[in-house]
Amino acid sequence: MAKLVFGMNQSLDGYVDHQEFAPDPTLFRHWIEHVRDLTGSVYGRRMYEIMRYWDEDRPEWSAEQQAFAAAWRRQPKWIVSRSLTSVGPNATLVGDDIEAVVGGLKARLVGEIAVSGPDLARTLTELGLIDEYRLYFHPVVLGRGKPFFAGPRPPLRLVSTDHVGEDVIRLTYVPA
Repeated sequence: MAKLVFGMNQSLDGYVDHQEFAPDPTLFRHWIEHVRDLTGSVYGRRMYEIMRYWDEDRPEWSAEQQAFAAAWRRQPKWIVSRSLTSVGPNATLVGDDIEAVVGGLKARLVGEIAVSGPDLARTLTELGLIDEYRLYFHPVVLGRGKPFFAGPRPPLRLVSTDHVGEDVIRLTYVPA
């Protein structure tokens, strides 16, 4: 049985915004390894559209960026959206019955499936499908933006803490 994990970089005040802070080299390598090890990812529409950046090679990319792009392209992706009509390579569009599709993925696959996008995570939390939450705190205060928890905070139990890179602390929680 696969484990569904929601994890994202965020500010100290709980906002996610990929344009406001970037991972240092150690954290970026962490994300490369994380994506390489995934069984797959479930994306909300907005996060998928942001991540499509990695679908096409860019001449200015470093070796690490190329490695991330290769890992991202290789993994299967399920895109939850009622507005998209098509998705890119190695991706499957999920329009209806999210609970059955994602529950089926958990039941038939082995390994870790990443959840990407706060709104999607809220829906999957309400359905009781997320097994673990990983909060990567950066030493930045934004004061605005999209919160990591897009809905009511689920009751959680802390299971681990660790440093990733120089300035990031990862807190890992499971549903209480």
